[in-house]
Amino acid sequence: MHIWVDADACPNIIKEVLFKTAIRREIKMTLVANTSVATPSSPLIDSIRVSAGFNVADDEIARLTEAGDLVITADIPLADKIVTKGAIGLNPRGELYTVENIKGLLSMRNLMEELRTGGLASGGPAPLGPKDKQKFTNQLDKFLTQNLKS
Repeated sequence: MHIWVDADACPNIIKEVLFKTAIRREIKMTLVANTSVATPSSPLIDSIRVSAGFNVADDEIARLTEAGDLVITADIPLADKIVTKGAIGLNPRGELYTVENIKGLLSMRNLMEELRTGGLASGGPAPLGPKDKQKFTNQLDKFLTQNLKS
């Protein structure tokens, strides 16, 4: 298993959880972004800097992800791509993206985008808080416990 992080939009508090988890559980993790990303000095953690542009980091993650990998992202279209490849997504609020739920989530995302474009809806999610961090940490731990081979 490899953990891929859509690092451009990943909150720092979530990155810190991921750094600690990768080191503690000895899991290879790569952060992908179009800017430089600070990472701890560890042979388990690296980063890939891609060129700037719409969805460049997402496309790189989708290209590199393999079945069984875990991708940390809040981007539902990216989650759809990686789930199709047999990977699992986890957003920074602790929600898993799976074969069972991704198409419904993608449809809801597209509907909300249409409503925002038409001026019928505004805003986005609330800022990430301590409960979100805890939910993410719990879901990450549960997923890794179930999916890591001893």
